[in-house]
Amino acid sequence: MAPTFDKDYVLTTLEERGIRFVRFWFTDVLGFLKSFAVTDTEVETAFEEGMGFDGSSIDGFARIQESDMVAFPDASTFQLLPWRPEEGGVARMFCDITTPDGSPFNGDPRYILKRTLKKAADMGYTMYVGPELEFFYFADSESTQVLDKGGYFDLTPLDVASELRRDTVLALEKLGIPVEYSHHEVAPSQHEIDLRYTDALSMADNVMTYRLTVKEIAYANGVYATFMPKPIQGENGSGMHVHQSLFDKDGNAFFDADDPQGYNLSTVGKQYIAGLLKYAPEFCAVTNQFVNSYKRLVPGYEAPVYITWARRNRSAMVRVPMYKPGKENATRVELRSPDPSANPYLAFAVMLGAGLKGIEEGLELPAEATNNIFHMTEEELASAGIGMLPENLGEAIKLFEESEAMKDILGDHVHRFFVENKKAEWNEYKAYVTQWEQDKYLSIL
Repeated sequence: MAPTFDKDYVLTTLEERGIRFVRFWFTDVLGFLKSFAVTDTEVETAFEEGMGFDGSSIDGFARIQESDMVAFPDASTFQLLPWRPEEGGVARMFCDITTPDGSPFNGDPRYILKRTLKKAADMGYTMYVGPELEFFYFADSESTQVLDKGGYFDLTPLDVASELRRDTVLALEKLGIPVEYSHHEVAPSQHEIDLRYTDALSMADNVMTYRLTVKEIAYANGVYATFMPKPIQGENGSGMHVHQSLFDKDGNAFFDADDPQGYNLSTVGKQYIAGLLKYAPEFCAVTNQFVNSYKRLVPGYEAPVYITWARRNRSAMVRVPMYKPGKENATRVELRSPDPSANPYLAFAVMLGAGLKGIEEGLELPAEATNNIFHMTEEELASAGIGMLPENLGEAIKLFEESEAMKDILGDHVHRFFVENKKAEWNEYKAYVTQWEQDKYLSIL
């Protein structure tokens, strides 16, 4: 769980540590981190009254005629930034965004996740998540020159990438973010750091902090880190596998030792998975939000493209890790399709919203996929009733635009902006002449 700092702790720490500046963090709708700094003397007032800023310059926030926004810092997210000097250091707090009259702002992704979590709480559930974010290190931001040729779990000789990962883990722990694993991934110069399971709001804050920390440590060492889903042709892309579960007053709501099907899954757990399967094509535009995201979602590179679930089968979109006796609270489902470029607040909101709809609608869990789906023919997939995720952003945004479920979960403001923004991106991409086309056609046509 996140530390339970309060405003008195924050104000005392600022004074005792001589901290002059506090960065107020929030995200735009696409998940890009935004920030402005306030001096230590303004923080107490900010807790009471918030700090006003111009929202019209933030993507997806407000139109020019309704630009005034107010940021209220969340004291529980207070941390010192470890990459800044200790003397006269800099701290940060995440903020909740309101309109001038104090109402929650409908375009604030953190509020949208909070609203979805409240719906879960009203149904008796708390959501916990544990994402696995992959990323690449490159020599700079202008090329894909790798730092190593390592593979999955490889222990490479002591090199810059090993040290970068170590320094990143230490920085995250200084920020109060516990790390479970870190290792080399499948592709050259690809790495993964897994954050320890916690409640969904804390984890969304942690993911935003994690992405910045990875980049800051890389920058300090003269290299570049990217969460681009598919930066290198012919290599595996980067995913964000999201382990998730619901807890109720009795413990893990997904676990049932008396499951007649032998999965050790409760009815709630099965309905939640069925909700993910049903609504995945509609929320794909959120969990995989860029043109490049769909270069990763192709058969042959481990990323799931078929709408299935399984226990041992890693080719399935939803995996249920095997139950271990005595580890009932670890019962969870893993959604393998999202990528690390997603806005974590909106991504967790649509996953949770889809799962809750599965429970509300009493959806039936389809049969488990027990064979390698990547090796099935189109006829075999069709006869098994196995659908596919959208093949590109254009398909994804069409399904998202038509989805009443997504309008309900995200609200009209964000849904409308997202559709407009992604349509513009897709239209720009469609008009772009790629190097592949020039290589393929220029000399023969």
